[in-house]
Amino acid sequence: MNTCLLSVFLTIVLMQGSFLTPLQEGRDTVLIADQMLYGVELQDVQEGTGLFFPEIRQEEGQPGVMVLSDWRLDTLDVKRQKKGLPKLYDIRAGIVVTSFDEGRYALPPISVERHSPDGTVDTLSFDPLVMEVAPVQIDTTSFQLHDIKGQIRYPLTFRELLPYILAAQLAAVLIILAVCLVMMFRRKKSFELEHRDPAHIVALRKLDTYRGDRLWAPEKQKAFYSGVTDALREYIVSRYGISAMEMTTKEIFEDLKGTDVPQDLFSELESLFERADYVKFAKYVASDEENASAVPLAVRFVTTTYQSEVNAESAQERQEQDGQKQNRQEQDGQEPDKKED
Repeated sequence: MNTCLLSVFLTIVLMQGSFLTPLQEGRDTVLIADQMLYGVELQDVQEGTGLFFPEIRQEEGQPGVMVLSDWRLDTLDVKRQKKGLPKLYDIRAGIVVTSFDEGRYALPPISVERHSPDGTVDTLSFDPLVMEVAPVQIDTTSFQLHDIKGQIRYPLTFRELLPYILAAQLAAVLIILAVCLVMMFRRKKSFELEHRDPAHIVALRKLDTYRGDRLWAPEKQKAFYSGVTDALREYIVSRYGISAMEMTTKEIFEDLKGTDVPQDLFSELESLFERADYVKFAKYVASDEENASAVPLAVRFVTTTYQSEVNAESAQERQEQDGQKQNRQEQDGQEPDKKED
């Protein structure tokens, strides 16, 4: 006796009895291998008592009956009484049994050991039930035996191979189509990269749309300054490789320090970005003078930094050309040309 102790402690007041219920829905007959729940139901169980259910071994039951699980406990209902009185529970407990042979089987009796709160221990015994297992009926008049799969004949005929040939051809066509689409996409992307306007042209074109005083009204200044600074942010990304679109004003100008931006232009541009932040986030209204200087300052920053890049590239090209010329003269045995100071 022993194995399953109920997780809550209970005291039994009324026992309903044992039951045998099929786990398969819609069955009124127990067939071979059907699983049945065999157990007892206890009603109006008072809180405070422990229950121990028996461990039913395979050899204790009648041969032909197999026990598939340990005890399963379910609380069907919880009833609350008046204040100060313990709760009452409806409990259902059972094990899963089955049989793989037809016949009539007497199930083992169930005895539950009860431990009352006052220390009393007694045993509750329940009459065993009978499980009658019927065989699976087969209609022999319409039943036909079939192979698991059809016979394979060798060698295979062309008709049998035709579906596989068509499938292979379809797969080849799909692969070729996919490769062509990938190549077209790459060619289009490469063409767009080659024919894309330089960063300074794109920035100047966008800044040109913000010329004039049509966006200087207080309710439109947020769009005006957002457009000007976004155009500059995109240019800074392309020109200096700084992730300006995701950075704050302070972070942008920290990264711009040490670049080719002239110091006076650097300070003016930083003031423009700070003013844009005030307009966008602090409800600051810029003056007409400040508004009028925004676009010209942005254009001056783009043209100045672009021209410095062009000058640096030209100087590098001249240096490379001079180096190549010097190498050719050395190879020809000539004295290299001296540079004038």
